[in-house]
Amino acid sequence: MARNAKHGFFRNAMAALIAAREKQASRYVSGALLMLDDETLKAHGYSRAELKQRGGAYHMF
Repeated sequence: MARNAKHGFFRNAMAALIAAREKQASRYVSGALLMLDDETLKAHGYSRAELKQRGGAYHMF
């Protein structure tokens, strides 16, 4: 067993899980924002091209 490892197996696994869920949440939010009209997006500081580039998913899974 590597005692000198900076992070343990479970910490690395949990960090990877959290990163994956954050990416999934970002895609979900981008997809929901893409359902809004262009004027509303612009009023809140988003552009349709930027949201499409992030990737949008309209469903949770």
